[in-house]
Amino acid sequence: MTLSARSLLPVNLTLGVLLIMLLAVAAGVAYWFRLSPNHSVNRSREIAVAGVRAAAQLAAVSLVITWAVTSSAGLAAFLVVMFGVAVRTAGRRLTSNRTWWLTAAPIAAGVVPTVAALLLTGLVPTKGLVLIPISGILIGGALTVTVLAGRRALDELELRRGEVEAAMALGLLDRDARLEIARPAASDALLPGLDQTRTVGLVTLPGAFVGMLLGGASPLMAGAVQLFVLIALMAVQSIAVAVTVELIARHRLFRPETHAT
Repeated sequence: MTLSARSLLPVNLTLGVLLIMLLAVAAGVAYWFRLSPNHSVNRSREIAVAGVRAAAQLAAVSLVITWAVTSSAGLAAFLVVMFGVAVRTAGRRLTSNRTWWLTAAPIAAGVVPTVAALLLTGLVPTKGLVLIPISGILIGGALTVTVLAGRRALDELELRRGEVEAAMALGLLDRDARLEIARPAASDALLPGLDQTRTVGLVTLPGAFVGMLLGGASPLMAGAVQLFVLIALMAVQSIAVAVTVELIARHRLFRPETHAT
């Protein structure tokens, strides 16, 4: 017998109060321990705003999800919005100049071929109820590593600018010199996904697995779906990191204060 979603987490006043308290704790800890990179960034405020935005966005999604999963136009619009928001979010995290839109390349490079392969092989039907959550997981994973890899690479290049210039003085091309510095730092973006895959079932039971069980699937089927999600995520994230590093090494994606050497 499977548990129902209602028995797992009832939606009532108690849940609302607990969510508010947890959000207050997160923001309060960030404020008290000054968990911000500098004085211009208010992490506690960002946490509070993120929590409120999440509630509003999930409420909006709940209202339009029926249209999105039953209409081809709704499905296409939903996927485009998901991708657009991911690109804008990643771009804003990396730079404030016009190159932010290039974050579309690493996100699309991994997600589009993977989703296309699923559709072409018939493993996933062209139904919103299936395609939306899978695409969302993959886009979200690509978004995360694009931001992490991009920030680490750009930070490292700024910190070690002298090494880039020294490598160029020894005869390396600009792209190759920057790549030698950016690539090792950016590769750390793969660690969270790698650790999640290594410890699945031992430390955590991810959402896809639990969701399948709650929906009535057998543990074997739920495990197969979760395994696919984790491996697909590693593929998508590896591609996203590689493309992000290449864009930065070629000085296509950069920060305003970064100048070509």
